[in-house]
Amino acid sequence: MAVVIRLQRTGKPKQAYYRVVAIEKSRGAAGKPLEVLGSYNPRADVPAKKVQLNRDRFDHWVKNGALPSDTVAQLVKNAG
Repeated sequence: MAVVIRLQRTGKPKQAYYRVVAIEKSRGAAGKPLEVLGSYNPRADVPAKKVQLNRDRFDHWVKNGALPSDTVAQLVKNAG
């Protein structure tokens, strides 16, 4: 079971909102995640509120072998 951490799109058309999820690599874009780790709102006014992340759970998944996508890795790096 290869686990990846990636974004899962939700929200209305033209009003994107994303969840940061730990999910099996073989599941599709709308597949059921193993765990929701946070959210990303690209339309937020304040840059600090764009990324909400449960850092403890993120670190747990990475420590156990989950690979973050390039986008998620960049968002986590920018969030601090």
